[in-house]
Amino acid sequence: MPTAITITPAAISKIEAVRSKSGHPDACLRVAIAGRRGGQFVYELDLVAPADVPAGDIVVETAELRILIEPGSATNLEGAVIDLDPSAMGGALRIDNPNEGWHDPVAARIQEVLDRQINPSVASHGGFVDLLEVRGGAAYVQLGGGCQGCAQVDVTLRQGIEVAIKAAVPQITEVIDVTDHAAGTNPYFQPAKKAS
Repeated sequence: MPTAITITPAAISKIEAVRSKSGHPDACLRVAIAGRRGGQFVYELDLVAPADVPAGDIVVETAELRILIEPGSATNLEGAVIDLDPSAMGGALRIDNPNEGWHDPVAARIQEVLDRQINPSVASHGGFVDLLEVRGGAAYVQLGGGCQGCAQVDVTLRQGIEVAIKAAVPQITEVIDVTDHAAGTNPYFQPAKKAS
């Protein structure tokens, strides 16, 4: 059964302009969910030549455009609307998706702690913390910005993030950081002042 996804005329117009400019007027729009950032999905939108359509993709035909849905993303794209975001310079596509947000009340409560307590604090250092999932009493988080690769990340995680989450959400027994801190390129650093 095809996924019910809608595309607005403004989005179709934008896609047609890009297809024409790229010299591929028959390209299909491929939509996939690449992950989460907080309670929101991170989407991958690509134009794909008809000859390069991945096997197994779900095809949604419209009068103007063929939309390809990555099979693992189909359930979470049910009822989504692809539209043009007029606030983005040059116009960009956005997806309004009724499936976003956390449906698990424990995850929703953790997200609230991150949004109200943790992220405002780490934002002063250019950082952020994303909840990826909750599984078996563990909250899996990923740190980014100034928190990725920061020398104080263990202190921030154990004495800040973990304490706040466990205090607000007693079902959580551990917070697991899945960040690749070695890949951090812009950690917050303030050199110590030399004594005169």
